[in-house]
Amino acid sequence: MKTTSHMVEKEIDDRAVLVSLVTQKQKKNELLAEYSLQELVKLAETAGVLVLETLTQNKETKDSKWFIGKGKVEELKVLLEELGGNTAIFDQELSGAQVRNLEAALDVKIIDRTQLILDIFAQRAKTREGIIQVELAQLSYLLPRLSGQGKNLSRLGGGIGTRGPGESKLETDRRHIRGRIDELKAQLEEVVRHRTLHRERRKKTGVFQVALVGYTNAGKSTLLKQLTQADVYIENQLFATLDPTSRTMELPSGKEIVLTDTVGFIQNLPHDLVASFRATLEEANEADLILHVVDSSTDMRNEQMRVVAEVLEELGAHQKEQLTIFNKIDLCSQEDMEMLSTEGEFLKISAYNPEDLERLRIAIQEKLMGESKEFRIPADKGDIISLMYRIGDVLETDVDGEDMLFKVRVNKDDYVKLAYQLVAYDQHAQQEVQDSEGEIY
Repeated sequence: MKTTSHMVEKEIDDRAVLVSLVTQKQKKNELLAEYSLQELVKLAETAGVLVLETLTQNKETKDSKWFIGKGKVEELKVLLEELGGNTAIFDQELSGAQVRNLEAALDVKIIDRTQLILDIFAQRAKTREGIIQVELAQLSYLLPRLSGQGKNLSRLGGGIGTRGPGESKLETDRRHIRGRIDELKAQLEEVVRHRTLHRERRKKTGVFQVALVGYTNAGKSTLLKQLTQADVYIENQLFATLDPTSRTMELPSGKEIVLTDTVGFIQNLPHDLVASFRATLEEANEADLILHVVDSSTDMRNEQMRVVAEVLEELGAHQKEQLTIFNKIDLCSQEDMEMLSTEGEFLKISAYNPEDLERLRIAIQEKLMGESKEFRIPADKGDIISLMYRIGDVLETDVDGEDMLFKVRVNKDDYVKLAYQLVAYDQHAQQEVQDSEGEIY
């Protein structure tokens, strides 16, 4: 009966008209509104939707009943009938009442941007943690909208907006949904506890952690693969990576660090999703260095950088040491290259250029390892000697009587944290004290 299954699959294909409302407030930045709609097209295609047409309405403010104007609803209805559409996807978030009203008027499935993103995440989640996080975000989003989901759930047997938790769960009452949310939160807390233990274990071993963050499809996974030879999923589509992937990477000095790829950001990322994925995004918060990967080839790079900066601030990671990586320069014109922002510390690279990758490795090493310092440590101080190798890159060692002489490149943050143990052995610090004592005022 495989053919029957295939026929059902064909029957529930989503054929959609995409709708965007540009209010007076948004009209001041029409380019951004147009870009958002283009992004919605990519999101829909990533979710497996056949995009039939896009429809835009300019309106003073959104309509509380229909979201778009009543006349535009009629125009949308005609367009859907002419093109054989069975779904309308809106570029903004809709209320439960608006979904019900539009569904009754159009007799098609109604999906908004938030629901579409959640659906893609439901398709992408592979690990237990990812699946829990997606279901939690979907249920949190759907709980206040349950009364408007009846037709959506039964229409055509599924498709976008119904993946993840599944129809049976969504058709239960609010009490059961709330119970499921509590259950998922408890499961997620357990996963978070394990993740925290792993991070703490890595920190105790003195291994540096570097997080790749950036807008979706900026090339983070490609960079991870090129730097670490990791076997990771690479695809030119939105949210190709959902579950964080950590791999060891060797610096030019030979020291190993942990490099972690994180979920991509996007404008208007659903709040429930950010909340549910906070544990995953904590990888950025706990990192010693954040590599902000930017797609240099897009005209919207500055807007994408702003979105990433906002999410990092929401996570409390905006004060972390950062290095901006302008990726995909092989796809840039000379004019584009000149327009790349020159604020802060940055590198312009192609993830496929070995020389660029080596420059990046050196830059990471310099950011993490800091300046070199010299230490004179009594040979019987095994704990301090062991610390030398944990906190930095030992460049030179020598023996002078009963002392060991070390030249070490040390990360400044680690040095500050461990100064109480090291300052007595730090030749630089001792020299600075002598110099200051010898000054005449």
